[in-house]
Amino acid sequence: MGKKAKWIAAGIGAGVAALGAVLVARAAKFTPKENLKPSGDKVELDEEKIVKDMQELIRCKTISYTDPDLIDETEFEKFRNLLPEVYPNVHETCTRQFIGKNGILYHWKGKQEGDPVVLMSHYDVVPVEEDQWDKPAFEAILENGEIWGRGTLDTKGTLCGVMEAAEKLIGEGFTPNHDIYLAFCGDEEVNGSSCPAMVQWFEDQGIHIAMVVDEGGAVVENVFPGVKGECALIGTAEKGLVNVEFKAKSNGGHASTPPVHTIVGELSQAVVNVEKHPFSRHLTKPVKEMLDTLGRHSSFGYKILFANMWLFEGLFDQVCKMSGGELNAMIRTTCAMTKMEGSKAYNVIPPTASVGMNLRLIGGDTVESAKAYLEKVVNNPNIEVSVMNGTNPSPDSDTSCKEWNMLCQAVADTWEGALISPYLMMACSDSRHYSRITDRVYKFSAMKMSKEERGMIHGNNERVPVATLVRCVEFYVRLMTSGI
Repeated sequence: MGKKAKWIAAGIGAGVAALGAVLVARAAKFTPKENLKPSGDKVELDEEKIVKDMQELIRCKTISYTDPDLIDETEFEKFRNLLPEVYPNVHETCTRQFIGKNGILYHWKGKQEGDPVVLMSHYDVVPVEEDQWDKPAFEAILENGEIWGRGTLDTKGTLCGVMEAAEKLIGEGFTPNHDIYLAFCGDEEVNGSSCPAMVQWFEDQGIHIAMVVDEGGAVVENVFPGVKGECALIGTAEKGLVNVEFKAKSNGGHASTPPVHTIVGELSQAVVNVEKHPFSRHLTKPVKEMLDTLGRHSSFGYKILFANMWLFEGLFDQVCKMSGGELNAMIRTTCAMTKMEGSKAYNVIPPTASVGMNLRLIGGDTVESAKAYLEKVVNNPNIEVSVMNGTNPSPDSDTSCKEWNMLCQAVADTWEGALISPYLMMACSDSRHYSRITDRVYKFSAMKMSKEERGMIHGNNERVPVATLVRCVEFYVRLMTSGI
């Protein structure tokens, strides 16, 4: 090697060493932010009453269907009539009105003027395949410290938490500082009209909302690279949703004399093209805040990554692409192929064929931009790309206000030691409708859930540990008495 080549090699080596030193130094300085200190105050609750009331709520078969003819409205009426029986203090103190198709809105008057808080849940549930459950889905069986039943986790559990907390506090003579609205809808699972009607009511009344708390993130473990222990993830935004159809037409015909390219083959190629060319990444505000919060608690190897995203963002993107799942969904619009239709016979070339897909839009993408991207990737004039329905991503909520701090303190008091972080919610909830009247919409299912329990949501054998349910009530007691 010549003298000049040696100088170049030495220069490169020195540059690499200097870069490595910078990366390590930044990781060393990437230390955890100061944690909130738990108050240490105890909340005394009547566990027996909470369990009994929850069982009564579960026994109402408030099942939502997209086909309204399948809905048993008497079960929904039974649920609404049950609430005054199990929560008499709430009904003596709060006004109640029905809004929209089946929305229930309680108004708990506060001691002073000011913007109110809305605590949300929904009381409809998804259908059940009873033969795949180990125990009946609507008998609310209590066994081994768990209550079985559809809705225990999604979301009659949080509704119970809200109502039990209010019932207890009213019975003790407590009055909140500001008005609190308890808002429950019975058509969330089918993207119904009750919540939009409720938001419209607030708007018509000229009521500005200080904070909304609804289902969303939870207290979880082992969900972030390099982080062990409990993490309380609070959704500060949620992805949009759009359903898209690829459709192709042909002259049909007998399968014995097929064309060179059938429409089913062309649609299959379109699907392959889309899966080979995922949407580009967007590191949205909730995800950046999550990486900055939890990344500081990760192992040192991961700290090098998260402290130096200016250099490793592309590498992080590749890791997310390869891993798929929730990590990948955090940083890009996803597209899941869910439906295929063609001929009804093996020997008939279909005159029409289609593929349906469900997209979850990341902030920065829109229904229109997603459609344009799919058309570009498919690149086939014979395939029609149609948007069946869709909503854009929600705006980001404020994480620098007193309401956020109060919410985080209630979490810290209830799950001591849990790391509290903003989070991007992948699914859709009713709370997105409130984004047009407030920028403080927080999505937090006040329960600790294992991976197995999260899999029970909309699945079989849904159930909630009694200890988890009681802790949920405790959280709402703390939130209601936090000064909101």
